[in-house]
Amino acid sequence: MATVEDIGLAAVINIISALIFLIAFAILRLQPVNDRVYFSKWYIKGLRTSPSAGELFVKKFVNLDYRSYIRFLNWVPDALTMPQSELIDHAGLDSAVYLRIYLLGLKIFIPVFFFTWAILIPINWTNNTLELSKETYSHIDKLSISNIPHASPRLWAHVAMAYAVTLWTCFMLKKEYETVANMRFYFLQSEKHRPDQFTVLVKNVPPDAHESVSETVQSFFLVNHHNNYLTNQVVCNANKLAKLVKMKQKKQNWLGYYQIKYSKNPSKRPMMKTGFLGLWGKKVDAMEYHETEIEKLSIQIAEERKNVMNNPKAIMPAAFVSLKTRWGAAVCAQTQQARNPTLWLTEWAPEPRDVYWKNLAIPYVSLTIRKVIMGVAFFFLTFFYMIPIAFVQSLANIEGIEKAAPFLKPIIHIKPIKSFIQGFLPGIVLKLFLYLLPRILMMMSKFEGFMSISRLERRCASRYYLFNFVNVFLGSIVAGAAFEQLNTFLNQPASRIPEIIGMAIPMKATFFITYVMVDGWSGTAADILRLKKLVVYHLKNVFLVKTERDRQRAMNPGTIGFNTGEPQIQFYILIGLVYAVVTPLLIPFILVFFGLAFVICRHQYESRAAFWPDVHGRVITALITSQILLMGLLSTKHAVASTPVLLALPVITIGFHIYCKGRFEPAFIRYPLQEAMNKDTLDRVREPNIRNQKGYLENAYIHPVFKDDASDDDHYDDGPVIIPTKRHSRRNTPEPSGKSDGFMLSLPQVILENHKP
Repeated sequence: MATVEDIGLAAVINIISALIFLIAFAILRLQPVNDRVYFSKWYIKGLRTSPSAGELFVKKFVNLDYRSYIRFLNWVPDALTMPQSELIDHAGLDSAVYLRIYLLGLKIFIPVFFFTWAILIPINWTNNTLELSKETYSHIDKLSISNIPHASPRLWAHVAMAYAVTLWTCFMLKKEYETVANMRFYFLQSEKHRPDQFTVLVKNVPPDAHESVSETVQSFFLVNHHNNYLTNQVVCNANKLAKLVKMKQKKQNWLGYYQIKYSKNPSKRPMMKTGFLGLWGKKVDAMEYHETEIEKLSIQIAEERKNVMNNPKAIMPAAFVSLKTRWGAAVCAQTQQARNPTLWLTEWAPEPRDVYWKNLAIPYVSLTIRKVIMGVAFFFLTFFYMIPIAFVQSLANIEGIEKAAPFLKPIIHIKPIKSFIQGFLPGIVLKLFLYLLPRILMMMSKFEGFMSISRLERRCASRYYLFNFVNVFLGSIVAGAAFEQLNTFLNQPASRIPEIIGMAIPMKATFFITYVMVDGWSGTAADILRLKKLVVYHLKNVFLVKTERDRQRAMNPGTIGFNTGEPQIQFYILIGLVYAVVTPLLIPFILVFFGLAFVICRHQYESRAAFWPDVHGRVITALITSQILLMGLLSTKHAVASTPVLLALPVITIGFHIYCKGRFEPAFIRYPLQEAMNKDTLDRVREPNIRNQKGYLENAYIHPVFKDDASDDDHYDDGPVIIPTKRHSRRNTPEPSGKSDGFMLSLPQVILENHKP
């Protein structure tokens, strides 16, 4: 059992680790060679440039200005004082709202910390229940509810505090929900033209034997949205073509690398082996080999392009439909289009950079089957994943090590080593085993068929949180492997499950303290180094970068990491709410995490904050969980009178959630027609001579593979290739009309239009 000394040693280790990471970051960010990693968005916006050619060679890599090292921690106040409007302009609304999750944690737990430490800590400490018992305990247990005797009147203080925590949390949730909803509306009203403001994604278009998919879509919208329809872009299955183009780009990168190598030493032509990773196989001339491979791939790409053009099966029954106004798009995206509710399904189109193009080729009828399969797979993953975690966790303690390796017994009982094992090792072991989980969950989300990257991340975040709840929270509280837990629950009445978990909660407080320090303190501080991006960028810069455009591709600013970061924050909120009344000693560790993470994320960092309802819902879930477990714990304390009083708390919390869901959630899933009309009106007033709307939208949702392939042939910046088509308008208009806008289409559109499925 970990003692206060063990926790203190672990705290010192993690604080030192966090400081080392922060100091390393402060120094690395000053070096010009790392500028494009830590300030990538500034380069993309043109606010920073590379060192000039006239500077000393050393200055391109190392900062020689000693004054910058004196003020190397200036980034902390700069990050904290950045105005919210500037943060939104620099990093986007999603990042600004993401930061508010950390603020929400601070706003909830700072008052909770003061009240629980001022009221509950003295009440818990001044009892002698544990001293009179024969059980082993530590000073941490004396500060918890475990030190309160059965049926004690002092338990009423914990009940009252549970009400105070619930009411305060609900109040802050309402305030933040309202603030974020207003931020979203303001952002929508103030942002510039974006294709997704005018575009909807139409799925499950019914087949027509006499018309192509594009003609069917155009005919339907000319009849049902005749005043607003502008253009459409049919979805094609270009996944195979995309793979070929990607392979060609890789070969071109290697060819460029060998050409540069040859230019530095013309006396010796570069050679390579054709086997796996160049480790074995026939030795050939590297430049000739890659030129031949690129030529072969070019032929395959041309053949596959013809296949996409001529094969009706390559066209999916879906399309991106652009309308003339935001109001028209809002009406189309938020209403049922046909009598049969399974046909002509419409939803807001993702922003073009947010589209996950591979999944657009998945037939609509298979999406439900895929979701069922992944639901079953996730269930088994949740329980099977706990088996190796539980096994290794059993070794990450004094008893487990003594049993597995008896010869280490004299060493592990040395006080500093023992404190390290009990206060640090369990948390780091769990952290390592959870490292691969986000990748697995993202693969599962992609298989389900979500159409946008933001929705993939939200799905992954939801499952990551559920996994943490079952395995890390419940799995750590209830000892044993997951199937043993399941067996325990199945063999007990449902009413006793909260009691079983409630009894174990106080005993696991030290584990969660160490977990918060390892994962929340050191882990968060390590994230600011962006070590993976730093290494990848420099490797690309050495081996792949040949032009400024290659450098821009290598300089990926990344995302806020919502699929892993948000579940982590929510998990700490869950731990804080559960232990606020049970073991208040844990609250300061939670506060350090939120404060540290807020500062770091202010420095680092568009679905337009659509994820906030998920954030709100998970906090509500954590609140209800804490209330149910507290009822179970009090029932073991024989608090016959006080336990029923807590029954009102889940009812109040659920009622509050229903109110917020009806009051605020529609702002995140629907675009009010009033707001859309106001934005359209403002645009007409501010920009009466706005650019041609169709020219702006018709190529916005072309599959990137056509753009990327065009760039390889040096046509990327020349605009679309315009060629006449032989297809006439269904209405046989003799000249370009306001609805059809003529018969001149770009090359990618011709690829999608000149065949009938």
